[in-house]
Amino acid sequence: MTIEIPFDPIEASTVIKEFIRTYIDNSGLNGAVVGLSGGVDSAVTAVLCREVLGNKKIHCLFLPESTTPKSDIDHQKKLIKKFNLKCYTKDISQIVEDFEKVFLTKPDENSLANVKARIRMIMLYEYANSTNRLVCGTSNKSELLIGYFTKYGDGGADIQPIGDIYKTQVVKLARYLDIPEEIIRKPPTAGLRYGQTDEDEIGIPYYILDQILYGLETKMPLKTIANKIPTSLNNIKKIKSMRVKSQHKRRTPLIPKIGVRTVGLDWRSPVQEG
Repeated sequence: MTIEIPFDPIEASTVIKEFIRTYIDNSGLNGAVVGLSGGVDSAVTAVLCREVLGNKKIHCLFLPESTTPKSDIDHQKKLIKKFNLKCYTKDISQIVEDFEKVFLTKPDENSLANVKARIRMIMLYEYANSTNRLVCGTSNKSELLIGYFTKYGDGGADIQPIGDIYKTQVVKLARYLDIPEEIIRKPPTAGLRYGQTDEDEIGIPYYILDQILYGLETKMPLKTIANKIPTSLNNIKKIKSMRVKSQHKRRTPLIPKIGVRTVGLDWRSPVQEG
């Protein structure tokens, strides 16, 4: 038994591309910047942007450093060539080392990984500001819901086009877009530590994680989710806890309510118009 997660890649790509088109048009800016990683999420995001904006308006940055797997370097080159993407590469290893020299404490492995993600955010926003563009994020729904991203790092973006698509759905969308199969099939990794993979860190395979999250999204009883997948009740409680504890990463900083309507709480601007 499994929990079926409905998904139509044609409909999803249509909705996402219309979202990108409307947001960029309304912004009055020149286009968007996407940070390529060599992985499937950034590949899907970049290709969708290119289909909407063309390769003159969508610019990509590839920002490797010492722990970036060689496969990521090779795969981003293959993606660029296949889809005729405009991409600039800048190795940030020296920048990471320079940051380490001036920190007040010696960063542990996790802290340093977050530093790398935030350096990339700075690079993307500098380029976006200089070229009058928006930063287009590449996080998927699975990562966003459990907080598996760096706050003000890869989570720092103006829009997140694939943010309502689970990881397993991103894979389906990637095949619909004809992303190279070797990019789709390789184990997902942030490339922030040697030998790191996403599923090892999360502790649950994405095909299980997404079913748990969809069960929670549709408000299934926890025992029903466990029986349908099947998986342990402890796994479901773990994922539910991760979602609750990471809530602060998915919203603007909390503000104490004083006025009639409060920024980020009950005074919200529309996401897009038209």
